[in-house]
Amino acid sequence: MGTADVEAVWRIESARIVAALTRFTGDFGLAEDAAQEAVAEALVSWPLNPPASPAGWLMATARRRAIDAIRRRTALKDRYAVLAEDPVIDEEIDPDRIDDDILALMFVSCHPVLSPEARVALTLRVVAGLSTEQIARAFLVPVPTVQARITRAKKTIAAAGVPFELPAPGERRERLGGVLSVIYVIFTEGSTATSGDRLLRPDVAYEAIRLARTLAALQPDEPEVHGLLALCELTAARFQARTDPDGSPVLLADQDRRRWDFSAINRGLAALVKASARGLGPYGLQAAIAAAHASAPSVEDTDWDRIVVLYEALGRVAPSPVVELNRAVAVAMASGPAQALAIVDELIALDRLPGSHLVPTVRGELLARLGRRPEARTELELAARLCTNQHERSVLLRKAAALD
Repeated sequence: MGTADVEAVWRIESARIVAALTRFTGDFGLAEDAAQEAVAEALVSWPLNPPASPAGWLMATARRRAIDAIRRRTALKDRYAVLAEDPVIDEEIDPDRIDDDILALMFVSCHPVLSPEARVALTLRVVAGLSTEQIARAFLVPVPTVQARITRAKKTIAAAGVPFELPAPGERRERLGGVLSVIYVIFTEGSTATSGDRLLRPDVAYEAIRLARTLAALQPDEPEVHGLLALCELTAARFQARTDPDGSPVLLADQDRRRWDFSAINRGLAALVKASARGLGPYGLQAAIAAAHASAPSVEDTDWDRIVVLYEALGRVAPSPVVELNRAVAVAMASGPAQALAIVDELIALDRLPGSHLVPTVRGELLARLGRRPEARTELELAARLCTNQHERSVLLRKAAALD
């Protein structure tokens, strides 16, 4: 067994192991450190002596590492005595408690005492099982920055005395939004990278989908969990058609819809049905918009009036300038660019998205459709200057040049 085998087992079992260790030790940071030490030992040991039960080996080794760490804490001798009783490995991971353990791990990783950046880093590390190097590559930040965020997060959790337990049902529903927002941020970065030389980071997006599926299995009665899963599946279904061979973006109107992943579309539509059980929330409404695109044979045959209505509903339950900007795009398709331009100009007047390349991008497109080419070129050039993703910037510059 080589490095790839160790990484594969870790990605599958990491959340279960860290969650079980946290429950036994009562120390989230200790559990995560012990699990990482077990992985490091596996990288050395497994190629020479492959274990019969890789997950059990990791659990047993991580448990020993945790006990060793506790032994060094003289003030915790009593706890060590309890942990050192050496129960059978199969009893270490209680099948009846796995779901609750992993769910508790998600709520701890996304606890409100942490900054948004720390929640994302910690969730990817302990729930998704990514290394600090993988997280750093995904978000284009230095490895030491990721390591510092994770270290601070564990210290903050310890200092705040955050218990490793499921919140009470009422509090769980309140905090579920925070867990969903972390998964959404991870997926959004994967589906449209904010910077760098790649438009898509599918590995990041698929980690978010894996987290959303896990959460949907653990919280099957929460419609918005299914709404987020539906949104992710339906959006990811278009990944293969969104870029050409050199990585340049392919606009929706130019995409070969035969390349869409119809299995993902079907999974997304099924999740959307579950999300509709008690009326659609913000993620469910976004999923319904994605479903309208996924179900249309072409841009021209898309039900743009329905999409406008869905954006209006989304703007009422989760108002944001980005929602308004997207509504403007839908209005342009349903009713023409003049009406949409008024919406964009109002956003500019209110300074709702300062510094974003999205507003001049949309405004430039609308001005071009209205025949106001010099103004459109100015807007697209401004958008290119503000855009930090290299492929998106190239597309904007080509559009501006085409208006000569």
